Amino acid sequence: MAEDKYHLEIESDPNNLITVEEFVNYFCKDVNLPDEKLTNVLLAVTEATTNAIIHANKCNKNKKVTIDALVENSKLIIKIKDEGEGFDPSSIPDPTEPENLLKDSGRGIYLMRVYMDDLQYNRTPSGMEFVLTVKL
Repeated sequence: MAEDKYHLEIESDPNNLITVEEFVNYFCKDVNLPDEKLTNVLLAVTEATTNAIIHANKCNKNKKVTIDALVENSKLIIKIKDEGEGFDPSSIPDPTEPENLLKDSGRGIYLMRVYMDDLQYNRTPSGMEFVLTVKL
């Protein structure tokens, strides 16, 4: 079986999230991801991309967000890369703690952890990279 690879690069503009959703729908259908997992992937990739656009790249249209997806060892691996300064994942407050329940932000990483089989983040020379993994 040929390895399936998908690539998308967008400007850091929140209006591009619709393109990201279409891209996710396309590659998820292409790799026959079950519908009940599609919603989870869509949510996680949208959260990661939103963080990349708004928090990392500060909506600077000269900065790009790239999304790569591939199938490997019965897993769908999705990498979302920004051109921001990076962050310390341990500094993100737990949104399930009582003092954080009503805050508007801080749920993205939590949701990615809940909905994905694995979540990693890597600091790269040009920014941060989120690696989301879903078992097929």
